[in-house]
Amino acid sequence: MTDASEEYFERIVDQDALAAYLEDQLGPVDDYEVEHHQEGHSNETLFVTWGGQELVIRRPPPGETAENAHDVLREYKVIHALQDTTVRVPTTVAACDDHDVIGSDFYVMERQEGDVIRTDEPDRFATPDHRRAIGAELVDGLAEIHEVDPESVGLGEFGYPEGFTQRQVKRWSEQLTWAFSVTAEEREVPVLYDVMEWLQENAPEDHPHTLVHGDYKLDNVMFAPGTPPEIASIFDWEMATLGDPFTDLGWMLSYWWDGKDPDPPASTSSLSSTFMAQEDYLTREQLVERYEDHTGYEFENDRFYRALAVYKLAGLGEMFFRRYLEGNSDDPMYPKMRDGVPELADRAMRIIDGEEPL
Repeated sequence: MTDASEEYFERIVDQDALAAYLEDQLGPVDDYEVEHHQEGHSNETLFVTWGGQELVIRRPPPGETAENAHDVLREYKVIHALQDTTVRVPTTVAACDDHDVIGSDFYVMERQEGDVIRTDEPDRFATPDHRRAIGAELVDGLAEIHEVDPESVGLGEFGYPEGFTQRQVKRWSEQLTWAFSVTAEEREVPVLYDVMEWLQENAPEDHPHTLVHGDYKLDNVMFAPGTPPEIASIFDWEMATLGDPFTDLGWMLSYWWDGKDPDPPASTSSLSSTFMAQEDYLTREQLVERYEDHTGYEFENDRFYRALAVYKLAGLGEMFFRRYLEGNSDDPMYPKMRDGVPELADRAMRIIDGEEPL
């Protein structure tokens, strides 16, 4: 671990204070280790060995964050509520709002075993049937979320689905504005204002009302060991709420590359794996057809929902870039957003103009 990484690690966890908390919650042990898991780019993830238990801790990044971002206790609430449903979620252990422990809210869950598919498929899935099953499982997992009855699991007051989609445009425009207050001194992204205006003018007023995940995509699910491909768990629920299920679908599709698509820009390549562009995988159109068959919903306004997804991704990238400029992250992807966000803005405009079709 470099000196900078060690310093950042000490900012996100006080190992002695965490040990005292876990001992109070779970009892004393002889074997205790903490590791910083650096695959994600939003909330911080820590892997903890506590005796014979393998645990995961989720906490927000240090420093100032945009309002409502990185709400890990909200994430815990929804995962905990879904424990006895068909939605595949990790087993929750504890949640803590005492900032004297590690300097922020955090929660603890059991660690899952399996593979998160990020840059390429596991060797055991390298057959035509298994490749098709990856996309089918991804869609089915999303449909299971959208079929939950929020009232029955105690999430009836978890959000305000009426007017959700218009608020999404407003909220992410505000997040961008928050980031721009610092990043504009380095460079500006004028295309994003054009995208913002189009989204404001084209936001659907009517949509189904369901539980939504808010960040549903291939690398936020874990596939169980063995074959055929089967999702074992769905992660990263920090943006979950009640709202428009098509925002989830559009977000998932924005990460699913088709053979007809242009190559993603190098600066955002870590956000856009393209291995699913080969012919064995389901296309975006096939994913949508399966979703419609599964849920009974008709996915209209696909340009809006896919452009909104890329706009939100640009918003996240701009917030990452602000944190980099302020010295509040050691993530090597964050400085790449200097060029990455303008490239994402161009992609959103291509979708709006029909140059990157479903």
